[in-house]
Amino acid sequence: MAGVATVVRRFGPAYAARFGARMPASHRRALRDLAACRTAALGGHVTQCDACGAEHYVYHSCRNRSCPACHGVSTRAWLVARETELLPVPYFHVVFTLPAELRALVRSHQRVLLGVLMRTAAETLQALAADPHYVGGALGILAVLHTWTRTLLYHPHVHCLVPGGGLAPDGVTWRRARGNYLVPVRALSVRFRARFLARLRAALPDVVVPAAVWAKPWVVYCRPTVHGSALVLRYLARYVHRVAITDARIVSVDASAVTFRYRDARGRSWRTMTLAGDEFLRRFLQHVLPRGFHKVRYYGFWRPRAAPIRTRLQQQLAPPARPAPRPAPSATPAVPTTAPSCRCAQCANGSVRIIRRLARARSVIPTARPP
Repeated sequence: MAGVATVVRRFGPAYAARFGARMPASHRRALRDLAACRTAALGGHVTQCDACGAEHYVYHSCRNRSCPACHGVSTRAWLVARETELLPVPYFHVVFTLPAELRALVRSHQRVLLGVLMRTAAETLQALAADPHYVGGALGILAVLHTWTRTLLYHPHVHCLVPGGGLAPDGVTWRRARGNYLVPVRALSVRFRARFLARLRAALPDVVVPAAVWAKPWVVYCRPTVHGSALVLRYLARYVHRVAITDARIVSVDASAVTFRYRDARGRSWRTMTLAGDEFLRRFLQHVLPRGFHKVRYYGFWRPRAAPIRTRLQQQLAPPARPAPRPAPSATPAVPTTAPSCRCAQCANGSVRIIRRLARARSVIPTARPP
């Protein structure tokens, strides 16, 4: 089955040879890692079935955070951990988007301006929510950075999951948001624009900001999670450890092009798009973040060090407990369940066990490095 790794192996060497001297180190590493993912280049082990004797070669994953084939276990663990931190209150989904005129500038200064984007979004939301006319308290904010559209174009924006209420200045009282209203979106947009542009000028004083961004309204989305906060969390979890596109959306890869599926935002229907191999890689790699950049950040009482505050709020806001129903009498005692063993994919009857390790091989997918 074709996937992003297939695209990298087919078009990556030529792409790296053409642009290697201009590529960021994170892009070169992504090409190298994804090309080697689950191949002999990374080593692995051989398992054997105890019933049919069939041997299975299992190669190691690359663990690159941009790889769509890795991190399934990490994603599920992150989701479970965040679900345990939710408060028993309604939640809001808030999205901060930068205008099109700034996208090229942000892409050229990712480490600085993406950090400014995330901090500014959280601080603007906190400042407005602290006003007694709205929430009158400090929020807990989970912020996740996205940089892509469904067709892999560059579109930096921040998704925030926010509880419908805040902690009063006394640190004890919980102030609930008023129904389906958290803060005024228009005021949030205006303040966000002013703060971001001020920080942009301070961080990059020599950069010329397009005049159009001062006058046009910036898009900010703020709505209650009518389908539940857990649904938004699951959406965010998909891209916490990977970027832009999944392997399942790759339809085909031929000698010169890549065809993938995307969902049309207006018609809500699935369509296909075909791009030249180097153009697909260009679009994919522009979403690979600089090494060490944190695309998931926590603010307010959602910070890791605020765990005792969250625990107290969970207890304080929890509905009264109902007595547990008595279990129905049963003549058959409960049988403890055990984890199923790893079954053989060939005969489906036997269990497999590791019989030998495979050493890492020299990568057969070279990627050009700058001189």
